[in-house]
Amino acid sequence: MQLERGERPWGTYTVLEENIHYKIKRIEVLPGHRLSLQKHHHRSEHWIVVSGTALVTCGERDFTVNINESTFIPIGEPHRLHNPGKIPLIIIEVQSGEYLGEDDIIRFQDDYQRIEEQEETLCI
Repeated sequence: MQLERGERPWGTYTVLEENIHYKIKRIEVLPGHRLSLQKHHHRSEHWIVVSGTALVTCGERDFTVNINESTFIPIGEPHRLHNPGKIPLIIIEVQSGEYLGEDDIIRFQDDYQRIEEQEETLCI
């Protein structure tokens, strides 16, 4: 079985398992990089750090999530994942919701000038 894998300017993701109500991804963020500030209409996300340290924005809060710690991103909450460290940040992301398509995203800020491309396309 071939796993879905995507390359992004900030790193890579691999879909480890997918079901109608959940999707599990391995996300690797390169040192010094961060994902878009974004939100989703149909899914929540649970992030578990397995390597490195994450700087997380969730709503109005910025906080650190260390190895073997996790955080929950509610549906509709603006959020961002940032790797401030010197080694790759690896998280396991568990998405759950009524729709898990890669087009369920609204971007607010992006370091890679992808906002103008946004037409409800994959942006993480």
